[in-house]
Amino acid sequence: MNIEKLLAKKVNAAVKQHYDQDAETIEFQPTRKDFEGDITLVVFPMLKQLKTNPAKLAHEIGEYLEKEVEAVSGFNVVSGFLNIIISNQFYIDFFNNIRELDDFGILYPQSDISGIMVEYSSPNTNKPLHLGHIRNNLLGYSVSEILKAAGNQVYKVQVINDRGIHICKSMIAWQKFGNGKTPQSTGLKGDKLVGNYYVKFDQEYKREIAHLKEAGKSEEEAKAEAPIFIEAQEMLRKWEANDPEVVKLWSTMNQWVYDGFEKTYDALGVNFDKNYYESETYLLGKDNVQQGLEDGVFYKKEDGSVWIDLSDEGLDEKIVLRSDGTAVYMTQDIGTAIQRFEDYNINQMVYTVGNEQEYHFKVLFLILKKLGYDWAESLFHLSYGMVDLPSGKMKSREGTVVDADDLMAEMTETARKISVELGKLEEYSAEEKEELYRIIGLGALKYYILKVDPRKRILFDPKESVDFQGNTGPFIQYTYARIQSILRKADFDITAALEKSYDFHEKEKELIKTIQLFPETIALAAENNSPALIANYTYDLVKSFNSFYQNVPILGVEDEAEKVFRVQLSRTVAKVIKSSFKLLGIEVPERM
Repeated sequence: MNIEKLLAKKVNAAVKQHYDQDAETIEFQPTRKDFEGDITLVVFPMLKQLKTNPAKLAHEIGEYLEKEVEAVSGFNVVSGFLNIIISNQFYIDFFNNIRELDDFGILYPQSDISGIMVEYSSPNTNKPLHLGHIRNNLLGYSVSEILKAAGNQVYKVQVINDRGIHICKSMIAWQKFGNGKTPQSTGLKGDKLVGNYYVKFDQEYKREIAHLKEAGKSEEEAKAEAPIFIEAQEMLRKWEANDPEVVKLWSTMNQWVYDGFEKTYDALGVNFDKNYYESETYLLGKDNVQQGLEDGVFYKKEDGSVWIDLSDEGLDEKIVLRSDGTAVYMTQDIGTAIQRFEDYNINQMVYTVGNEQEYHFKVLFLILKKLGYDWAESLFHLSYGMVDLPSGKMKSREGTVVDADDLMAEMTETARKISVELGKLEEYSAEEKEELYRIIGLGALKYYILKVDPRKRILFDPKESVDFQGNTGPFIQYTYARIQSILRKADFDITAALEKSYDFHEKEKELIKTIQLFPETIALAAENNSPALIANYTYDLVKSFNSFYQNVPILGVEDEAEKVFRVQLSRTVAKVIKSSFKLLGIEVPERM
């Protein structure tokens, strides 16, 4: 059992014994360095409930813990703080139990438990993935891995938005200006080729609007009457009518995009268990709305449109079916959610979608709850802030987005330049150097994004992210590689268990305490759907290791038991770094 959980249980027992009630608040924190102790119980929050003197309460609990908990070897009381001293034997036993484990802190799901579905990416097939998609994918993938590490069955899915007027805009522009060009004939990735025609449509559309305005049309009239826009609308009508020629072109161009997406996902290191396609789900939900109408969840207006009134819940009225019977996005989201719970044995679902959709998901979850689905309580919107660059905001239709492939290539190039400046790779072959640049560049990108709380907006600076000092991916990767160097030099047997008489150096004990926090950090990150907790824990672990490395000799110590233990401790730190970075989707190099 985790030491804090064990202590919390015993603190409650002490309160029960002395005050005949359960403790409502039990708060621990690390003991300050100027006091003796390992874990501190903050007594003050308990006084409101227990109505007693803080020093008296602290002594009562301390005496109980010293008597009832084998791991507690003593205590001291400072004002309203109970500093608890944990025995060396506890840390020795802990380390001996985990030192040979490669997966310390990782739980494996049982095959018969219901799972959690995580949706992320959800791109449109009219343009390539961009910087915003990178944050979305990194968050969704990492949250999936963290939930798995916490013992859950996890299913990773994306909804590909492959229909609608935006898709038809690219198709029309390709028909008019493409001259039969393909990814094969141009050497372009399919998503980039199609995205170019989305930009081309916008350019032509603006040109036609300007021409119509010169002829006396208003802005609104010009937008509605521009010939290329009318052609796109007509193409959408033909697609919905299943016109063979339009559907064939739609299938061909979408496949170009899917192939391009796959290359980007592979380079980014993310994957999916299932793809849902909007072209297959956009009709879902209409039956559910009809049933909700019969049950009084929805109501119909005079024009035949169907709505729900959520004003009692502090929201607004929301349309769920148009007057002509066609669905809105909310309708298909209702149907898709229900379909997923039928497709998979799940009891939770996480939607990784930007914070501009917060209202939409509040409405969606509330509607599903009103429709009688108990699992609606366990739906979660992983809302995240946008990613900005020093150059400003991105606009897809104007072609000013930061392309995901280009950014990954830039990160690799930035890693190359900085590594060359540092001059540490003379012994590497050309292939080894290129692979290392890729690992460092992508690690820098992923860590920079994932270390920030998802809800916060990010200003991403590529050069700042590839820094070998501070809270960065390369700094942590470098520490891992440094430990691998120590292990390669340790040409002696390191299999011996830590002896019961071992007397810890302060830095050794501090490092073990940090290692102990890994399982509960995973659990907390899973509970909060926050990779930032894993990222910043890893940074704290690396800082603790570097303090140990700088203050305590490892291979140069004379005492054999100390040397063996310090190499084992270093190896354990490396394993935890590798495990935690794997949860973030980041690779670690064996040499740097």
